Amino acid sequence: MKSLAFLRKISIVVFLALGILSASVVGDLKFSFDFSQFFPEEDPDLTFYNEFVAEFGTDDNFLLIAVKNENNVFEQAFLQRFKSFSEESRSFKFVTENSSLTTLSYPLKTSFGYTSLPIIHITDTTQYQKDWNKIQEDDLFVNVLIDEKANSLLLALSTEDNLDYEQSELLLNQVRTSLKEHRFIDYHILGRAFFYEAIVEMQKSEVLKTTIIASILVFIILLLVYRSMPVVLISVSSIALSLLLFMGMLAVLGKELNAMASFYPVLMLIVGTSDVIHLTDSFIRKIQGGTDKYAAIRSSLKEVGLTTLLTSVTTAIGFITLISSRLVSIREFGINAAMGVMVAYVTVICFTGALLISMPKRRLVGQKSVSKKWVAHLLGVNHLTKKHPNTIIIGAVLFALFCVYGVSLITTNHEFKNALPNHSKIATDFIFFQENYAGFRPLEIAILAKNGHQVTDYEVAVEIEKLTEHLNGIRTIGNLQSPNLPYKIIHKANNLNKSDFLRLPDNKATFIKYQKDVNKLARKQLGRFVNKAKDKARINAKLQDVGTDSLKRLYAYIEHFANTETDTTKMMVKVTGKSMLLDKNSEYIRKSLLEGLFYGLIIIAIIMVLVFRDFKMFLISLVPNVLPMLFAGSILGFLGIPLEAGLSVIFAIVFGIAVDDTIHFLGKYKLGITQGLSKEAALEKTFTHTGRALVITTIILFFGFMVMLFSIHQPSITIGIIISVTLVAALVIDLLLLPVLLRKFT
Repeated sequence: MKSLAFLRKISIVVFLALGILSASVVGDLKFSFDFSQFFPEEDPDLTFYNEFVAEFGTDDNFLLIAVKNENNVFEQAFLQRFKSFSEESRSFKFVTENSSLTTLSYPLKTSFGYTSLPIIHITDTTQYQKDWNKIQEDDLFVNVLIDEKANSLLLALSTEDNLDYEQSELLLNQVRTSLKEHRFIDYHILGRAFFYEAIVEMQKSEVLKTTIIASILVFIILLLVYRSMPVVLISVSSIALSLLLFMGMLAVLGKELNAMASFYPVLMLIVGTSDVIHLTDSFIRKIQGGTDKYAAIRSSLKEVGLTTLLTSVTTAIGFITLISSRLVSIREFGINAAMGVMVAYVTVICFTGALLISMPKRRLVGQKSVSKKWVAHLLGVNHLTKKHPNTIIIGAVLFALFCVYGVSLITTNHEFKNALPNHSKIATDFIFFQENYAGFRPLEIAILAKNGHQVTDYEVAVEIEKLTEHLNGIRTIGNLQSPNLPYKIIHKANNLNKSDFLRLPDNKATFIKYQKDVNKLARKQLGRFVNKAKDKARINAKLQDVGTDSLKRLYAYIEHFANTETDTTKMMVKVTGKSMLLDKNSEYIRKSLLEGLFYGLIIIAIIMVLVFRDFKMFLISLVPNVLPMLFAGSILGFLGIPLEAGLSVIFAIVFGIAVDDTIHFLGKYKLGITQGLSKEAALEKTFTHTGRALVITTIILFFGFMVMLFSIHQPSITIGIIISVTLVAALVIDLLLLPVLLRKFT
C-alpha cells in the first residue's frame, strides 16, 4: 500500500509538470498545407515532374484576381482604376510577373519596325466596342483575362515558387490593401497563396472548435453515466491532459499539422474517454462491492489494464497501417494518431489511476450503482443470441453480401471543390472562376524532342500545333498556351494584326525569319515554355473541376492522341503537373488501404494469439472486425461518395477502434473461462460487466465523431457521419454475433 501511495504522488506530480511544459510549447505548433503532401511518393511520374519543375518551375505559382464592375468593364473610370491596380501589383512582394488587358498590348510590324497597340484604348471611349469585338475575334483573352460577358477583368500574377504560409499572407494583405485603395469591392481571388491561407485558417478553427465541442459532449455524457461530479472531473481532467500532452509532443517534435489535424482532438478525447470508462467502471464497481481502494485499483489494473493496453495497441496498429500509403499527409496522420493513442493510455493508467485512489470513497460513488435495467437489457440481448443463433448467422451473411455489393459501387471521381470549406469565401471564389474563367486546376504537358530535333524546330512546332488545336476543342480545357504562341503573335503582327493570322506561318522560311524577332522581343515569354537546351517544352492550360476519374481519362486521351496523331519520331508527349499527380492518388488509395489493413490484421493476429493463447479466438474476432469496415465502404458506395485521400482514414479509424470492443468482450469472456465458469456463465458475466462499458463508450464515440457535423470541411463531415454510424454497427455486431460464434466454435 505504501508503494502505491508513493507512486500515486509521483504520477500526479510528473504528469502535472509535463502538462505545464506542454502548455508552454503548444503555441509553437505549426499548421501547413501543400498539395505535394498528397503526391504518391516513389512514383515515376513524380520523379519526372520534379525534374521538369527544376527546369520550368512549378505550375501553381499564380494568383488570379478577378474584379467585377456593376454594368460591364468598359467604363473609363473602372478601367483607369484597374490599370492603376495592375501596375501597382508589380511591386507586390514575391510577384515575378503580371498580366491584364489594361497593361498588355498587341505588337504590330510597320515599315519602321515593331510598335504596339493597346488592347483596350482606355482614354478613348469611342474605341471600346471595337476593342471588345477585337478581343472576341482573337479568342486569346476571353475567359482568360476577361469573362465572356465582359462583366469582370482579371489580373494574373506569377509568383515565386512554393510560397509558405507567412509569405502567402503577406502577399494577400498587399493585394487586399491595394484593392481597397482602388475602391474595388466585388472581387474574387484564386491561387496557391489563397488556398494556403484559407486551408490553414480552417485547420486552426477546426482544431479549436472540435476540441471545445467534444470536451463539452464528453463532460455531459460522463455526468449522465456516473452521477458523480468528482468522477467526471477526474475523467475529464485526465482526457484533457492527454490531449495537451499529445499536442505538446507534436510541438516538441516539430510536427506540422496538415488538413487532417482537426481529427486529433476528437480522436484523443474519445480514445481517452474509452480507456477512462473501462478503468473507472471497474474501479467503482469494486468499491461498491466493499473492496479497499488500493486493492480495487490493483484488481482493476490487472483485469482492465492489460485489456486496455491491448486495445490501445490494436487501435494504434489501425492507424499505423496508414504508413503503407504513398501520401505523406496520410502517413503523418497515421503515425501521429498512433502516438496519441498510446499517450492517452499511459495518461489514463498512471494519472487517472492516481486520482481515483486519491479521492475519498464516498466522493467517488454516485447516487446510484449500476442500474438493474442495464443488467436486464444486456442479459436480454444475451438470451436473444442464445435463442436465435442461426437467424443471427444468416442475417450476418446477408449483411456481409449487402456490404460487399455496396463496396463494389465505390468510385474515385472526386471533385476538388468538395474539399473546400462550406459557404466560405474560397469556395465562392472557386465556383466563380469555374463558371466565368478557364478554371483552377493546372494542366501541364511536357514535349520532349527526339532524334536530334529541337522543340523550336519548325517541324516540331507543326506537330505541337496539331496537338494544341485538338486540345482547344475540348470543353474542359481553357487558357491553353504553348511554345508556338510567341511565333503566332509575331505572325499576326506581321499581317496588320488581323485575327485570322493568329497561327503558325505556312512555311519554314517564314518561321525561321520570325525566330529572330521572337528571340529579340519575346525571349522571356519563350523561356517560360522552352528550356535552355531546347530539347524540352511545355504546354500549359487550366482545367475545369470535372472529377478525378474524368480527368484521368482526359490525361490518357491526350497521350493517346499524341502517340497516334502526331509524328512520334520528332517528339514525345507526356502529361505531368501537380493536378495529374493529385488525381493519380486514387490509383494508390485502394491498394495501399488493403495492404495496410492486411498487415494490421496479421500483427493483431499475432498479438491476440499470444495474449489469448488460442488461435480460435483470433478467427472468431476476425468476423466482427471485418464486417464494420465493409459496412463503412458500402456507405460510401451507396451514397455515391467518391473515395479520396482524406476519406481513406475512415477504414483505419474503424479498424483501430472497432477491434477494441471485440477485445474487451473476448478478454472478459476468457477471464471467466479461466476462473472456471461455464460458457453460459462466462457470457452472462461478460454482458453484465463489460457490456455496459461497451455501450457507454460507443455512445461517446458516436456523438464524439458526430461533432464533425459542426465542421465547415465537407470530407470531415462525411468521415464523422460514416464512422459514427459504423461504430454503432460494430457494437451491434459484437453483442449479437460474438456470443453465437463463441458458443459454436469454443
